[in-house]
Amino acid sequence: MTIESYPGSPYPLGATWDGKGVNFALFAENATKVELCLFKSSDDEAEYAKVNLTERTHHVWHTYLPEAKPGQLYGYRVHGPYEPHNGHRFNPHKVLLDPYAKAIAGTIEWHDSLFGYRMGYPDKDLSFSKTDSAPYIPKSVVVNPTFDWEGIEMPKIPYHKTIIYETHVKGFTKLHPDIPEEIRGTYAALGHPVTIKYLHELGITAVELMPVHHFINDRHLVEKGLSNYWGYNTIGYFAPDVRYSSSGTHGEQVVEFKEMVKALHKAGIEVILDVVYNHTAEGNQMGPTLSFRGIDNVGYYRLTEDQRYYMDYTGTGNTLNANLPHVLRLIMDSLRYWILEMHVDGFRFDLAATLARELHEVDRLSAFFDIIHQDPVISQVKLIAEPWDVGEGGYHVGNFPPGWGEWNGKYRDCIRDYWRGADSMLAEFAERFTGSSDLYRDDYRSPTASINFITAHDGFTLNDLVSYNEKHNMANGEGNNDGESHNRSWNCGIEGATNDPEVLALRAKQKRNFLTTLFLSQGVPMLVAGDEFSRTQQGNNNAYCQDNEISWLNWEHADKDLLEFTKRLVKFCKQHPVFNRRGWFKGQPIKGGKLKDIVWFLPEGREMTEENWSHDYAKSLGVYMNGKGLHAKGPKGEQIIDDSFYVIFNAHYEPLKYKLPPKKYGEAWHKVIDTATGTMDKKGEHYTYGKTLEVAARSVVVLEQPKKKTP
Repeated sequence: MTIESYPGSPYPLGATWDGKGVNFALFAENATKVELCLFKSSDDEAEYAKVNLTERTHHVWHTYLPEAKPGQLYGYRVHGPYEPHNGHRFNPHKVLLDPYAKAIAGTIEWHDSLFGYRMGYPDKDLSFSKTDSAPYIPKSVVVNPTFDWEGIEMPKIPYHKTIIYETHVKGFTKLHPDIPEEIRGTYAALGHPVTIKYLHELGITAVELMPVHHFINDRHLVEKGLSNYWGYNTIGYFAPDVRYSSSGTHGEQVVEFKEMVKALHKAGIEVILDVVYNHTAEGNQMGPTLSFRGIDNVGYYRLTEDQRYYMDYTGTGNTLNANLPHVLRLIMDSLRYWILEMHVDGFRFDLAATLARELHEVDRLSAFFDIIHQDPVISQVKLIAEPWDVGEGGYHVGNFPPGWGEWNGKYRDCIRDYWRGADSMLAEFAERFTGSSDLYRDDYRSPTASINFITAHDGFTLNDLVSYNEKHNMANGEGNNDGESHNRSWNCGIEGATNDPEVLALRAKQKRNFLTTLFLSQGVPMLVAGDEFSRTQQGNNNAYCQDNEISWLNWEHADKDLLEFTKRLVKFCKQHPVFNRRGWFKGQPIKGGKLKDIVWFLPEGREMTEENWSHDYAKSLGVYMNGKGLHAKGPKGEQIIDDSFYVIFNAHYEPLKYKLPPKKYGEAWHKVIDTATGTMDKKGEHYTYGKTLEVAARSVVVLEQPKKKTP
């Protein structure tokens, strides 16, 4: 079939509809010929039309089809040498996804034809497959970019007022009884009024969505009846995954995603995307040829000196080469697209250290960070790093540039160790509680650079953290092993589910301890969906392949007591700026007064000395937080003043008597939080200075002194 075509333009890359026709542009530096293939359905055995892209500008192949419209399905066949030892893996028998596709129709149907080499042959990936992959590869879709945002703007919530809620689009709503069944597990469900009401009542200001970029289910998982549920296996950096769409596959998923964002923004809730720019779903040299590998393998991936193989800093088989200008452009174009067209509010970068690697070393001044820093669009949204990868020296907490937030793995480990009673120094606990200044202060960063978390999608849930010492991942095809060194968990005396009332009471208290510590700490708190109501994965600490009840939130079995405690805790902390400071504690007297902004105390009421900080057996301390020491101003320049607080942490296995500080710190206090009983009461028990109160074993007590009574 003959298709009318014009030369078109090399920019923008991808398929762009201008209201009259569609411009197609593809970067393929080392290709010798590029064919645009047009399809009528996503499972067509062959294209109904093929257009040779004869125009080439600066390694970009392009054409313009005046009769093409939104909804058109397409793919590419790219010609060139098949020389794995030289890094080239061109194979025109494979239909390829457009790296800039704004939508992808359908999902992979695994078949040997998807591989560029002949499966089962002795020479493995050095062989060459002539089997056509067209019937089994999903197709790229031309989309209509128009959308009515109704003037709803991005919330732009400052970091110090941010409460992040990490969740999964499908898992959050799949079992929700109050959401229409036909949309459960989709973008529409996440933007549903029931969801938004819940997030509002919980106090969430930002949802951090696990990967929604179109991803691939690994063949080995599919053959086991499993799937890549988490989605860290991206193949389309511009396309919202079609599996979370309730409305259609030919561009409707884009509209549905935008409707979700609009609904959340209207409610004042931000949307942060977990993004995976460090690797793709094509894997190592034995992986399939789906897109980048067949378009220009040497132009997209980090290859070894013998260019047949891939550098793997990600544990997935390959690493995108962010040192190359066009790969950087791909990443930046993708980020800008999600901000400008999809209106997302920020990104959490999976294995972000990989993107900073110049050759082999992680370079905090790499081109990736330089470009983001100067970009007027990307630099203005929330940028959060997972500051590690699996390469040599891959743990880089505290080493990202100003303007970035970081998942603080040291915070997680320290707080877990403290509450499980492991040997640890009080000094580190105090450092993590006050924002981890040892990691961020010297770079002119603030406490909000620390994204504090106790749990994340990867690892135990909060409930399982206090219920299991070992991982129980048999459903993954893995055996059990002692997971303490990684999980830092404590089962409170019995492994797994139990009816023992004492163990259950201790577990409930430990969950309250973790949550209270998290939300009282300086920095940005991140709560994992379901931890607020005791979600369990039955001891599975790596449910990446479990698209089932193991991973989905079970709303019918929600722990209502813990949920109510969490709601009140979040509300309490949001009301008090002393717990979400913009600047560091100075540990010095406040101007015009004699009291410091923060003071640490021993149980007997004495200030802690340098020697006290180094005792690894010490499990308890009190901290005075002066409401006059915020060193912050409001929108009109007014000085912000808060109540003062005295917080007592007791991780000891026995109760301790605590003597309150001298009169100069306040004459009267009243208890507002007690994790031993789970009570939160603004009119709680009253205490006067110098008096003694008993703090239960393994518990937190928070005492408040209203502003007007602050000396």
